[in-house]
This record gives sequence, structure tokens and C-alpha cells, in this order.
Amino acid sequence: MTHLTRVYSAIYHVYLIFGRLHFSLHVTKLVTFFVYLRVRVIAVKTLKENWRVFPQAKQALLAWYEEAETAGWNNPNDLKQQYRNASILTDKRVVFNIHGNTFRLIVDIEYRLKIVFIIWFGTHKNYDKIDAKKIVYAKTNKK
Repeated sequence: MTHLTRVYSAIYHVYLIFGRLHFSLHVTKLVTFFVYLRVRVIAVKTLKENWRVFPQAKQALLAWYEEAETAGWNNPNDLKQQYRNASILTDKRVVFNIHGNTFRLIVDIEYRLKIVFIIWFGTHKNYDKIDAKKIVYAKTNKK
């Protein structure tokens, strides 16, 4: 559950007339809303394209996707509690082991905004050939 606090200003005019003087009283209300924010996974198309190439990874990717959508990660520590084998590379870059560590999934997570960006997916062997901290998303189907 995420707490969103918004300040709403409501101006109440209280006119006190003493002779010719009147006063205006400004009151600010602090209101707290409790909102369930769902994680948004960006570039799901990348996952779909990859499970066409690697059909054996489809069920594991679908399971990861469903868990990520309902996750309540507010920081890397929250993520590590759910995925102990995930590798936290930076404040936002994470590597997940998929399908028994046969595949690797690299994502960037904006914890505050509840957004997960799919950066890269491939075999463990191909993962060893890249720099996971520096790789960027490459659009595969350019229009």
C-alpha cells in the first residue's frame, strides 16, 4: 500500500466585523489517501518476442510478469525479500534468474513510480558476453 499525501487548501472566510475591520482566516487541510498502485511493466512486447524465440522460457516469464505486476517493491531490499537470487547491480538495475538460471532478465526499476522497464533477456551464456550495468534497451521492431 502506498500512502499519498496531498495538501488541499480550503479557504474559509470568517468575517469578524468590529467597527470597520474584518478578518479573513485561511485554513489548510492535510488529507491522506491510501492508494494501491499496481506495478507497470514497460516493453512487455519484448518478453513476448523472447518467448517466441525461447518457448521453454514462456511459463517462467509469464510467472515473473504476474508477480512483478502485483509486487509492492519500494526499494531493492523489498525485492530481495521476494527474489533472493536476484542480483541488484545498481539502485535501479536488477538481474533476475529465469527458468532455473537458464535465462537472465535485466530490468530497470523506478520504485517510486512503480515502473519496471524490460532492458534485456537472453541465455545465461549470452549474458556472460554483455556488461549488464551498461546495456541499454534496443528496440527490436523498428517502425
